[in-house]
Amino acid sequence: MAQIIATSPLARPMPELGSVRGVRLQAMAAGIRYKGRTDLVLAEFTPGTTVAGVFTQSKCPGAPVDWCRAILPAGQARALVVNAGNANVFTGRAGRETCEATARAAADLAGCAPEQVYLASTGVIGEILPAERITAALPALHAALSDTGWESAARGIMTTDTFPKAAVRTATLGGAEVVIQGMAKGSGMIAPDMATMLGFVATDAALPAPVLQALLAAGVQKTFNCITVDSDTSTSDMVLLFATGAAGNAPLATTDIDSAELAGFRAALNDVLHTLALMVIRDGEGATKLMTISVSGAVSDASAWRVGMAIGNSPLVKTAIAGEDANWGRIVMAVGKCGEPADRDTLSVSIGGVCIARNGTVTEGYDETPVVAHMKGQEIDIAVDLGLGDGCAKVWSCDLTHGYIDINGSYRS
Repeated sequence: MAQIIATSPLARPMPELGSVRGVRLQAMAAGIRYKGRTDLVLAEFTPGTTVAGVFTQSKCPGAPVDWCRAILPAGQARALVVNAGNANVFTGRAGRETCEATARAAADLAGCAPEQVYLASTGVIGEILPAERITAALPALHAALSDTGWESAARGIMTTDTFPKAAVRTATLGGAEVVIQGMAKGSGMIAPDMATMLGFVATDAALPAPVLQALLAAGVQKTFNCITVDSDTSTSDMVLLFATGAAGNAPLATTDIDSAELAGFRAALNDVLHTLALMVIRDGEGATKLMTISVSGAVSDASAWRVGMAIGNSPLVKTAIAGEDANWGRIVMAVGKCGEPADRDTLSVSIGGVCIARNGTVTEGYDETPVVAHMKGQEIDIAVDLGLGDGCAKVWSCDLTHGYIDINGSYRS
């Protein structure tokens, strides 16, 4: 039975979703683990659809991750199958056989090769995923496919998520208006090392797979790879981006993703990825507050990112935020422990736009009153200036409450 978890106080409503030309999808209840809710999603893409993907860097990945990595170089996709409740991880030969059987069954329905079927699973690790429940459900699911099935699909991939996550943007590319629409799931076991959850984005733009891959890889770096709930990278993480070509835009004159030709599309795609990433943090298990951590003055952007993640992952910082305690000493602690260049005597710390500490000591005349008021809100802004260079980064995290323990202490029951 699926856990009954109260909706996150940071939740955002589902946006009004349209269709993406060349994509049909739907969800249904296949009884894989949950009872009384959808847990299997099928999407079908028009012939000629290109695909890009980024995957977990875990050394213990799930069988679906291995499957997708193996077929991605071909750059073509006709179908996607996602199940919730069972991650198909650490399941040995049985896991690989489930992937093969699922891909064959979906390929038969889509009229394509199994190597054009992408697979994703999320849920409990170490339990055999019954392929027969998936393959038995796929024919009816295929018959129900709809170009308006996005909201159903977004709900069907949830595990401990308390609300479905989706985003949509439009852009102009090659003389045509194109749509970019995506969904994601993620709530716990969230830490950057690729993409940190499941995300599926589709566009009706015509883009070659290498360009699509470069756009996705670059977009993920500033979005999904800048969020953390609990510092734990999942075995099943992936983000896939599909381009159907149904918009009929003119072919690209260049493959440079930083070109003016791709500027509008790139901005819209990054906006979709950023919106989905923040929804994951807003749904962090037990979260009551969203933390935005801005780091400047680092020796490099990469160093600033590592400092920001150290702050966002610190249990002491996260519990202070949960308790609405403006304990800036914990932020200093997190900066100092992370192994990145830092100097106590050039360090500045601000919360809610108020500079609390500067050059190694408390700011003269510091008044905690506005900071206390800021801490009572749902969105907490932390800024750190290391005073060493031009490196900067922005990351997002959430507080740590007893709700996280409640959810994860009974995840399998």
